[in-house]
Amino acid sequence: MLPVRGLVLCVLFVAVVSGQLFKFKPRTDNDIRPDDASKETGVHWALIVAGSNGWDNYRHQADACHAYQIIRKHGVPAERIVTMMYDDLANNEENPTPGIVINHPNGSDVYKGVVIDYKGDDVTPQIFLDVLSGKSEKVKNSGSGKVINSGPNDHVFVNFVDHGAPGILAFPSDELHVKDLINTIKSMHADKKYGQLVFYVEACESGSMFEDVLPKNMNVYATTASNADESSYACYYDDKRQTYLGDVYSVNWMEDSDKENLNLETLHKQFLIVREETNTSHVMEYGDKNIGDETCGQFQGNQDVDKIILPKVPYDAVPSEDVPLAILYRKLSASNSEQEPIIRQRIQDLLALRARIQKTVKDIVGLASRDIRQSDRILRSRYRLTAFDCYEPVVELFDERCFDISQFDFALRRLYLLVNLCEERVPVETILESIAKVCKA
Repeated sequence: MLPVRGLVLCVLFVAVVSGQLFKFKPRTDNDIRPDDASKETGVHWALIVAGSNGWDNYRHQADACHAYQIIRKHGVPAERIVTMMYDDLANNEENPTPGIVINHPNGSDVYKGVVIDYKGDDVTPQIFLDVLSGKSEKVKNSGSGKVINSGPNDHVFVNFVDHGAPGILAFPSDELHVKDLINTIKSMHADKKYGQLVFYVEACESGSMFEDVLPKNMNVYATTASNADESSYACYYDDKRQTYLGDVYSVNWMEDSDKENLNLETLHKQFLIVREETNTSHVMEYGDKNIGDETCGQFQGNQDVDKIILPKVPYDAVPSEDVPLAILYRKLSASNSEQEPIIRQRIQDLLALRARIQKTVKDIVGLASRDIRQSDRILRSRYRLTAFDCYEPVVELFDERCFDISQFDFALRRLYLLVNLCEERVPVETILESIAKVCKA
């Protein structure tokens, strides 16, 4: 029998030789598949969503494509990235560079190589929630059928880009309500569907999706482009494409990720950088802020890559609700004598629509209020949304009878007045009757 010391030396020798022969190295994301992830080792998942369509909303899908490139480049396998976007830009008749989408003035193509799992009519709130919570049976007949099949130690990153309103994120033809999102998160937490979950949300009033409703004990961290009351901002107007290429919050976090070592920079450090650079709205953070101590690489991919430093250019930032009008004024300034009257008419039509939206909501408030004092108070206030059971059916009827709010950001930005009615405890039946009377079919 070998003495103890000799036995130890033999074990060390075997370990060294084995290490030389097999070149042991830490397992990376590319080595680990969902079916072999151990209880101790999680993997990365990402869900990237652009919830709008149309050329005026170019920036949302451009942001989403750029996010895909960052996460893919940093080593998250394509099979663990799920994308949702309408996909009407690359081959749009207004695209002067067919097949190409950019996210920065004179920037590179961010569309090439993006695998889009759910497009067109499959970009819906319900499919989003089913994909996020891994309900493959629910989406087996939609898109690619791919879902976030995450487990109890996995890191899940969700990037959502679109329009918003109090307690709402918009999709091309429907809306996601805050209560449905939070209930899904709670269910995922109970079912141990993630180790840590991070949201980056670009939308007007996006803070309302998390403020006072996202529990701090569920291993979820969220940052948003704006607080619960204000607009997010479009940026990078492109004369050639005649639309905005990005959103301020989104391009700030992505251009930071392009140039930083994501294995060294923490989520909180990125939040501070983006908050400082986004001087158009208040970038916010919610949930379990201890997750902010994790590196960005734990959610955006931890593979080292060459840095990309884009030249600084003016934002030309405008509030999201003003984008269609701003685009028309830009087109007008560049128009010829034949185009000018057509564009001027489009401007007048859009201004008339905005005035009609404003008057409609004001009339609903006036009809539903008890008296002029309450009506004036509602028109002058901004209450925090808590009356979800009142607000949801009211928004649904307003969307059905008055304006397609997923297509009119200006209408979304007026929904705070419906919040006020609910928070003033006006009976939901009274509000619904007022909407039906003001917005007759």
